[in-house]
Amino acid sequence: MAKTPTWQRKEGQSEKGGLNAKGRASYNKATGGNLKAPAPNPKTKKDAGRRKSFCARMTGLKKKLTSEKTANDPNSRVNKSLKAWSC
Repeated sequence: MAKTPTWQRKEGQSEKGGLNAKGRASYNKATGGNLKAPAPNPKTKKDAGRRKSFCARMTGLKKKLTSEKTANDPNSRVNKSLKAWSC
């Protein structure tokens, strides 16, 4: 029986939200994507743009697609990701 990809399992997910390096590598291999590590303290203009875009996208998703309980839960994946990116 085939295993699910690492990025869909606990071992590919970061404790702080999002994916860890192993999870990003698994996702990139499975989809042909190019996920990069979070940029909470951007060093380049390009990284600053990534951070701004991510924060806008995730904040909008949080408002539209999460329940009030999840939105206020500090342990939810959405809130952990926003915190990891310093949003």
